[in-house]
Amino acid sequence: MTTEPDSFPRRHARTQRFTLGAPRAFTVAPDGSRVVFLRSHSGTDRANSLWVLDTADGRERLAADPRALLGGAAEHLSPEERARRERSREGGAGIVGYATDTALELASFALSGRLFTAELRAGTARELPVPGPVIDPRPAPDGRHVAYVARGALRVVDAAGEQDRALAEPESEGVGYGLAEFVAAEEMGRARGFWWAPEGDRLLVARVDDTPVQRWWIADPARPEREPHHVGYPAAGTANADVRLFVIGLDGARTEVVWDRERYPYLARVHWSEAGAPLLLVQPRDQRSQLFLAVDPESGATRMVHADEDPTWLELFPGVPCWSPSGQLVRIADEGGARVLAVGERPLTGAQLHIRAMLDVGADDVLVSASAGEEAEAAEIGEVHVYRVNELGVERVSREPGVHTAVRAGGVTVLVSTTLDRPGATCQVLRDGKPLATVRSHAEDPGLSPRVTLTEGGARRIPCAVLMPRDYPSDTLLPVLLDPYGGPHGPRVVAAHNAHLTSQWFADQGFAVLVADGRGTPGRSPAWEKAVHRDFTVSLDDQIEALQDLAKTHPLDLSRVAIRGWSYGGWLAALAVLRRPDVFHAGVAGAPVTDWRLYDTHYTERYLGDPVRDAEAYARSSLVTDEGLSAPAEPHRPLMIVHGLADDNVVVAHALRLSSALLAAGRPHEVLPLSGVTHMTPQEQVAENLLLLQVDFLKRSLA
Repeated sequence: MTTEPDSFPRRHARTQRFTLGAPRAFTVAPDGSRVVFLRSHSGTDRANSLWVLDTADGRERLAADPRALLGGAAEHLSPEERARRERSREGGAGIVGYATDTALELASFALSGRLFTAELRAGTARELPVPGPVIDPRPAPDGRHVAYVARGALRVVDAAGEQDRALAEPESEGVGYGLAEFVAAEEMGRARGFWWAPEGDRLLVARVDDTPVQRWWIADPARPEREPHHVGYPAAGTANADVRLFVIGLDGARTEVVWDRERYPYLARVHWSEAGAPLLLVQPRDQRSQLFLAVDPESGATRMVHADEDPTWLELFPGVPCWSPSGQLVRIADEGGARVLAVGERPLTGAQLHIRAMLDVGADDVLVSASAGEEAEAAEIGEVHVYRVNELGVERVSREPGVHTAVRAGGVTVLVSTTLDRPGATCQVLRDGKPLATVRSHAEDPGLSPRVTLTEGGARRIPCAVLMPRDYPSDTLLPVLLDPYGGPHGPRVVAAHNAHLTSQWFADQGFAVLVADGRGTPGRSPAWEKAVHRDFTVSLDDQIEALQDLAKTHPLDLSRVAIRGWSYGGWLAALAVLRRPDVFHAGVAGAPVTDWRLYDTHYTERYLGDPVRDAEAYARSSLVTDEGLSAPAEPHRPLMIVHGLADDNVVVAHALRLSSALLAAGRPHEVLPLSGVTHMTPQEQVAENLLLLQVDFLKRSLA
């Protein structure tokens, strides 16, 4: 199946959803003089370069070009680096990440497993001759050394490329230093495994022993001559990796950090700054409590700074915990039914805001991103804004309706903004709220603008986006396509142009497309997110409620309703056609989690509990148990199951077990296996044809 070279599916795939060429990963110098960022040279170029913007004149300088540094050679990634990129959903190439010293003078990054540094003022970059393959190099705060991981060892080299040595080496197979374990990277939002002391004389280093974790085998049936590779996958109810933490000096001296690891095995956050002692956030396996611990780097002893408890679970948030410059604990907490910012023991926000992330802590304020809380005066459907918060009150920094985030230092703020009426993102550099410069974007224009209405549906006021064909002329009833993610950490109803491009393309094929963020999705209130506790199926209830309510005011043909989704959305699509064939007439389930016992510990046990003690919750949300297939035997609704055979997050066993259960139950279905494809489907030809095949299936199924 092919398309014209300039068709939307082809361009959508070639530009990686129109993200290539857009600036990202901003860092601002402490004196506000420079902004460092990544950007590729065009909207179809995957290879990111490192750039510096001088705030005095707004000029951009190229600090490191991966093609020049590699001499035009192709990149070669180690299996460990490929796994890291899969965990972070990184589909780019070239310099995909970097780290700097405190003064923003020196940057370090890895290319093809080799270590490079860039002098950001001079604009020169060079390779340091060290053993590889190099992963996650990070300069010391004073810029005198660079630490990195190679073959499970944490190593350090001075900035001149001399005196390279190992500070910690694996004692046995399955042990490694300095990298995050699977569940930390995949579910906790902790991608790092080592942290420099502010003085640059020692580090906090995670030691991960993966040997307790069960081994799964990922094979490529299309290449039978290749051996399968094994991965350690901690499925729900099974053993996690054993994680310990050490203070390691540049002289090799080692002190273990001590806390009750048996009761609190999850090392969720680590923070080390000049404002206070090293700070840890640790959780028990059920995630219903957590401790904030301060570390004595000399002895390794810890003391409790704060403790939280919750009857369902405690969420983890970007940017916290940390210390304020005055040494107070900064955290985000669920208090009084709202998600608030707290400094010390005092909440500084209330129910008017739903805090999403902490962006920066200054001497006078805290910069946060937040959406409107349930008690806000006016609903701002799909909007996320940047706010300055202090004891005097709250001030909104971002103005126009949309989705905003920011990076700040030295009185300079980089405000990244997306809106419904403008493609891509605008990146403004501000000083004291006044524009200094705009960081250029080379991302391609999608060539279509979503015809989207943000609204609410049902008695629960479910946030919704409704998209109609751009050439839709009248009130003729249209077949309906629900296009949700619908679950934790995956909001789809957002006030951002490019977020709705694929949905609009489906709408232009003749559908009315509905996207609904029901209970379980973030951004509204703690109670809204935690309504899925022990029962994911309420996600389906909310999709149906939104559909039936919006049909009263929109031209939706309820006799022709389809649903598509990926990952959690794929599970939701399959659940819809199996449990509610009276409502849904066709579904496309991409990489669906069909049996939650096969998904990882930290995510699944947070929501559904222990698979032994809470077996009923797992059965209720499963697609392959008797309860999962308990829908009426008739009518059988067409279902297409799509899955990448190389997926190491939602493994293909999910799709195969569902197919086997459907076959045993006499339920017709289609299976589309994607050879060599992971959970991200980054391959251009696969991503393009996947859209076309779904449209073909949906049109056939809805006739």
